[in-house]
Amino acid sequence: MKQTREIKNFIYSQYFTDGLRITFGVLLPPLIFSQAGHLDIGITVSLGAITTSIPDTPGPVVHKRNGMMASIGFMLFTALLTGLINHSPVLVAMEVLLLSFFYSMFNVYGNRASSVGTGVLIVMILNIEREFSAAQLFQYCGFLLLGGIWYMALSVAISMLQPYRIAQQALGESIEKVADYLRLKARFYNPVTDLDLNYKKLVEKQIDAHQQQDVVREILFKNKLVTKNPSDTARLLVLLFSDIVDLFEQSMATHYDYRAVRERFEGSSVLREFQTIIQNIGDELENLGHAVTANERPKQLHNFQNQLEQLKYHIDMVDNNLILKKILINVRNIINRIQSIYGYFREKKVDNIKKGTEKDLDRFVSRQAIDPKSFVDNLSLKSNNFRHALRVSIVCVLGYIISTMIGGSHSYWVLLTIVVILKPAFSLTKERNYQRLIGTFVGGIVGALVIYYVKDPTQRFLIMLVFMIGAYSFQRLNYVVTVLFMTPFILIMLSFIGYGSLKVVEERIIDTFIGSFIALVASYFVFPAWEYFHLRSHMRKLLIANYHYLAEIALTFTGKELDVVEYKLARKEVYVQSANMGSVLQRMLSEPKDKQMHVNEVNNFIVLNHSLSSYIATLATHIKAEERQLINPGHVKTLRKALFHLCESIAQLQSDNQTGFKEIDLKAPEAALKLAEESPDSRLITEQLDFISKASSDLLKITQKVSGQVENPTLEKAVNTQPA
Repeated sequence: MKQTREIKNFIYSQYFTDGLRITFGVLLPPLIFSQAGHLDIGITVSLGAITTSIPDTPGPVVHKRNGMMASIGFMLFTALLTGLINHSPVLVAMEVLLLSFFYSMFNVYGNRASSVGTGVLIVMILNIEREFSAAQLFQYCGFLLLGGIWYMALSVAISMLQPYRIAQQALGESIEKVADYLRLKARFYNPVTDLDLNYKKLVEKQIDAHQQQDVVREILFKNKLVTKNPSDTARLLVLLFSDIVDLFEQSMATHYDYRAVRERFEGSSVLREFQTIIQNIGDELENLGHAVTANERPKQLHNFQNQLEQLKYHIDMVDNNLILKKILINVRNIINRIQSIYGYFREKKVDNIKKGTEKDLDRFVSRQAIDPKSFVDNLSLKSNNFRHALRVSIVCVLGYIISTMIGGSHSYWVLLTIVVILKPAFSLTKERNYQRLIGTFVGGIVGALVIYYVKDPTQRFLIMLVFMIGAYSFQRLNYVVTVLFMTPFILIMLSFIGYGSLKVVEERIIDTFIGSFIALVASYFVFPAWEYFHLRSHMRKLLIANYHYLAEIALTFTGKELDVVEYKLARKEVYVQSANMGSVLQRMLSEPKDKQMHVNEVNNFIVLNHSLSSYIATLATHIKAEERQLINPGHVKTLRKALFHLCESIAQLQSDNQTGFKEIDLKAPEAALKLAEESPDSRLITEQLDFISKASSDLLKITQKVSGQVENPTLEKAVNTQPA
């Protein structure tokens, strides 16, 4: 049953949709032109479509269209230039050097622009060895243009016909990421779970969830159909996403000292019951994600009322159960939010988005301006983009020389491998290297078997069609599978135009190994970009994000109302920087041992920041529940202490070219603080603030180690003597 659902979910996913769209856009031109006896023209048109499809990644329609238009323009320029000079190896080498650098610098403008550069470089490489007359060259460029326009029209038309489909698919995947996160949270209540290992998995899953939420924001909040005069469907998607993000924060708010909780309630069945109900919540969210992805009306799986009543009954039988009651409240709030989400699908209409939402939604998405100044500003060895562009240009020239010396009918595969594998970070290049080698080797064997045993053209074509759909469906999901499908697809395609010998398979595998070796060695020796170069910068950004997140809560302790939009913006920034920091550690662990700096400290830093943001989220639930009457001057003093620790940590990591950040002035008017007697609820706030203070203090110790500073023995005294 579960496997059937996963297959169904993949079929309805954006990945399979992309695979079908690209396969149709690429395959139709050769089929049409081959009927008229012009298969070679059809392949040229197909190349234009393939190049244009590369920047066709999820996002607003206008961004996709602009990316594809840029791809068409640069493709025509590059094809024309290459066709004019490819009679001279010296001129071609100069072109490879200059254009490889220029197009690799597109990394400055983000992933879509980078994919434009990659696609255009592939066009250059494929035409290096071709010879054209003037008439043939212009005709060739015309067919490339036709392919580009055809694919762009296809993609835009599909997007316009189904304006919300890609948002549904991305949102469904985002909900499933949160479900996975909750299932990991449930394991904390299992007495046999390794807490440290589960924390590590939890942080990784949190990164996945944050990154997918950012994708949904990009698609939703940059879509004019959502932000201007939204339909009921648009309102539903916005409300769903907003509730899922809030639910995700609510799940983070159920974060306690699980080791202490286990010890305190070891003999009770309550912990197992918490594990079961949170696991069921995860299953419910997964079911909801499947329904959203498949564009179906979801049906609730569980009736949580009985589970909640039974859990409450057992909690009441436990002594000193205040923490358990707070966890139960959070779990109940999550369930109530899920039931509210199901309620959206039962209503005929969704309430109007509040006035001013359009402006607020716009603030939740980042913008990448295509500004020439950004390009010029990165022309420095201090820029990782510049170092990467230099590396690509130098290595591509080397690859061109080697491929020329090797000869063969498809020696351009060496250059193709270099362009596709070589990434800004060593770890990414290394990972791509292994993935491409494995995929090419296995795919080459599969392709050879098909060519050798399947002689019927129709059967061979159908097999190629399956490989095409698989390759394009997995290109953003699993690179090994992509290459495994792509290799036999290309080999079978070549067999249709007279290159069906096993010699082609052998050439492809050998050239891929040569290109992979060159790319890997170059990433180590040619302007390498090790992660520790950027370690302090990423740590500082995450600390600043958590500082601002805590500051939004801290201001409410002085009597100010919580600004929900500013609070959510601060929370979003924590999510983004947490994901970036986690990615840095993952990449650094793939680098050579002698390039891995402060690994233990960075790992502890990430876990502590996750704990800190969870404690802040827990504290925020008290403010949202209007429990501010429980706040006292001691709470403000503890908050000031935590903020001071974070300020000191940020200062430790500041470099000369970084600007400071604005600190808040946490002064609480006496009238704003009620000197309430210490109560169990007030002690819970005190406990959360102590957790926050302890986490911020530990973060300061880690940043002192990373920055090479010794701990300041007078620091704690200075903090403790500040007036409340």
